[in-house]
Amino acid sequence: MDCSKYSIGKYAIALLLVGVVHFFLTLPFQTCQWHQPPTEAILAAPEDDLAAALSKASMPNKTVIITIANKAYVDGDGTTMLDLFLESFWIGEGTREILDQVLVVAADRTAYDRCIFRRLNCYKMAGEKWGDMEGEKIYMSDEFIKMMWRRTLFLLHVLRRGYSFIFTDMDVSWLRNPFPRLSTNLTDDFQISTDKFLAGQPPEDQLINTGFYLVRSNNKTIALFETWYAMKNNSEGKKEQDVLIDLMKMGISRQLGIALTTLNTLYFSGFCQDSKDFRAVITVHANCCRTISAKVADLKAVHRDWRRFKAAAATTTTTTTTNKTDPASFRWSAHDACYHSWKTSITSVG
Repeated sequence: MDCSKYSIGKYAIALLLVGVVHFFLTLPFQTCQWHQPPTEAILAAPEDDLAAALSKASMPNKTVIITIANKAYVDGDGTTMLDLFLESFWIGEGTREILDQVLVVAADRTAYDRCIFRRLNCYKMAGEKWGDMEGEKIYMSDEFIKMMWRRTLFLLHVLRRGYSFIFTDMDVSWLRNPFPRLSTNLTDDFQISTDKFLAGQPPEDQLINTGFYLVRSNNKTIALFETWYAMKNNSEGKKEQDVLIDLMKMGISRQLGIALTTLNTLYFSGFCQDSKDFRAVITVHANCCRTISAKVADLKAVHRDWRRFKAAAATTTTTTTTNKTDPASFRWSAHDACYHSWKTSITSVG
């Protein structure tokens, strides 16, 4: 083979591709076409397996609760993230009965085996496209960012199949059933949690968090997820949440006609901003935290606080003594482990 001609040919093709990309990137935002589907396939099992898993976990209205786990979340010497996630459904109010609607999507064989052992609704994603997804992925590491994008692509597949869903990170404790608080209006396309709720600010200006959200399957939300995922290769060093925030600020929800709602941290809270009222809180997300061990430690404290609150609330309703604790006075324990997780130099562990 003539190596010089071959090299020139490759160089010409590369220049052509760069020119095409440059043309589309310089188009005004409002004229861009947001409907190019990603070509990457991540489902190792036949599509019927995913269909069966979704159908089994789904509510009658084709809504399912989805969480994603890998070995680091389900395996360990002590309490795991999966243990705490399931415990929250046990100690929560009105949450035990909705555990049957939770689909655990396993990123590796260990997570899938543990899910089956716990007799949950389980689905195993493709291993070869995820690479090594077993170890802990430290916040904002390359592997962490890769895993977040894979998650986005998988959820796009779910929307395309006509299923609406609540996506929840496994480090979210469900202390109350969220459905009574979430809008049931079918025109509300996207309801998403926030790191810090900014009262009076429009949804596009909120600090959204992709660790908990409800999205309804329709052409608008599918287009949103396609656009979102298509930005992956042009967003080096950014996690998928950062890219979605950018898209929202650019006005994509208005362009696509998406009804966007941001959830108040009074109800859907996290370590970034605690709920101020135990009587109102629904979920607690271990956000603003760097490591799994720190999340586990501080979520254990959340569950202790919750049990104390429930005991005090029960005492208040069954006794008339003056020596009792007012449930309205309860405060969350400090998230010390997560606070200190930012002060230690660490790398991803396999």
